[in-house]
Amino acid sequence: MPKPEQLIPVIAQDVRTNNVLMLGYANAEALRKTKQTGLLHFWSRSRGKLWKKGESSGNTLRVVSLHRDCDRDAILARVEPAGPTCHTGAYSCFAEKPFASKTVFRELLDLFAERKRNPSPDSYVCKLLADPEKALKKVGEEAVEFVLAAKGRNKGRMVSETADVVFHLLVAMFRHGIKLDDVEAELERRRGVSGLEEKRRRK
Repeated sequence: MPKPEQLIPVIAQDVRTNNVLMLGYANAEALRKTKQTGLLHFWSRSRGKLWKKGESSGNTLRVVSLHRDCDRDAILARVEPAGPTCHTGAYSCFAEKPFASKTVFRELLDLFAERKRNPSPDSYVCKLLADPEKALKKVGEEAVEFVLAAKGRNKGRMVSETADVVFHLLVAMFRHGIKLDDVEAELERRRGVSGLEEKRRRK
């Protein structure tokens, strides 16, 4: 059994809401298994063995990214929960329901999902989802409108055109199964690469 000093606390955070879901402990084996499978693993201190979160309930935690704190003695795991996290059936070990923290982007994606489930002929979103070529064309058109507004240095119009670009881009992302989490993970990866390049330049 690992000694207490060989265990590191792991905080699981919902990547979609930023809510804290649970606190567990991991050793080197649990971290290796987490990286191998993409599902969060812990070391059970009460049972004295490795365990996968949700191995019996099915309420797993898919890992989006892992982050060590500045002292490297704790880990933040940003995860996508597949169902309630707490053994009581609650959403989180710290709250029965998510704390309200949705961004307008995620609210829009939820709206798109609702339109897909319950299409309406009068819905603009439904028309875009039904015609992928039109959806992609609108992304290009709105991007051009933003460029023209930027060249004219019209801030009010730039803000409006930015909203149009983002809206239509979100529709296209949803249509092609691209999640905000995917984009955030890619940006985090690039940030890490940029930092590494900067360190190399300084040597």
